[in-house]
Amino acid sequence: MKITLKQKLLKNGMVSLYIEYYKGSTSDSSGKRIHLRDFEYLKIYLYQFPKTAQEKKENKENEKLAENILSIRKAEYVQGKFDIKNTSKSKRRFLEYFSEKTEEKQKQDTSNNYGNWFSTLQHLKKIISPNFTFDEVDENFIKKIRNYFDNEAKTKSDLPLSQNSKYSYFNKFKASLRNAFDEGYLSINYASKIKSFEQAESQREYLTFDELQALASTQCKYDVLKRAFLFSCLSGLRWSDINTMVWSEVRDEGEISKINFRQEKTDGVEYLYISQQARELLGERQSPEDRVFRGLKYGMVYNTEIVRWCNRASISKHITFHSARHTNAVLLLENGADIYTVSKRLGHREIRTTAIYAKIVDKKMKETAEIIPELKIKL
Repeated sequence: MKITLKQKLLKNGMVSLYIEYYKGSTSDSSGKRIHLRDFEYLKIYLYQFPKTAQEKKENKENEKLAENILSIRKAEYVQGKFDIKNTSKSKRRFLEYFSEKTEEKQKQDTSNNYGNWFSTLQHLKKIISPNFTFDEVDENFIKKIRNYFDNEAKTKSDLPLSQNSKYSYFNKFKASLRNAFDEGYLSINYASKIKSFEQAESQREYLTFDELQALASTQCKYDVLKRAFLFSCLSGLRWSDINTMVWSEVRDEGEISKINFRQEKTDGVEYLYISQQARELLGERQSPEDRVFRGLKYGMVYNTEIVRWCNRASISKHITFHSARHTNAVLLLENGADIYTVSKRLGHREIRTTAIYAKIVDKKMKETAEIIPELKIKL
């Protein structure tokens, strides 16, 4: 890249100094040569025809200042530290960009992730002007957004956000800033300059075996939803992995069945053995490229039906599809599976993630200490 100091004559007769970053050239589809240039306007000006000694002095000082800046820019480039902001991209509207990223998450079909991005977008619309551009992003803007999530944002029920909602929404905002930096919309990675919220230990809602039995015996409006949910309870697979599962991933080896798949969340390859009952929930084998749970999709309709299904089964807990994965972990530990095996089945990268379920089981063990009626003892 060639870095040079240039001059531009203004309408008022003054000369504006700027730096040109010439990046070579390319050709368009018609073969026309296109030069690739970026510009940095220094806001340093010269008199075109200095008349007085003072004007000549100012010109000399400004020329020296511009030359010094040029030397710094060349040194930064040589050291590999230079990263000029794309001036056309910096004019992009922030909310428009964030909305585009949210749509990308929806296409990836990972329910929890898309839902969090969508909720974050609704909050950002309340505090960021539609015409706000990347050119206006600075540290004060980042602090303003953090303060909003910490002190001003409310739920649909007009309640303050939970600690984990603050953590999740602000991290989605920071992720958009990192993406914008990587894609040239920002010249500074502001996401690295401000601390995230601490994540609170979340309440892992799950079903007991009796509750799961009640749910299995209760009618669900959508057969594919019922089969997928119960399969998650028996296998521990995430929604994203169940939703994208195709028949080529289902391996039947005699009386043993397993799922060979790549986890959507961690991108790790997994080999998961499943029970005969779990295999029966998949139904009859179809073409290798067909989805196993055809017609299953993320949305308010299915989320609402899970709540209604639980109500029909007299289950008052706030159960979501992800609760099925929690249910699998708790039931495995309660029935004697060791924590390492459960961790491997769930695809956790760290054993401490699985240890949260062990705490739940330990709590139930304490509760059973008082389950036997009190004896009338005479010694």
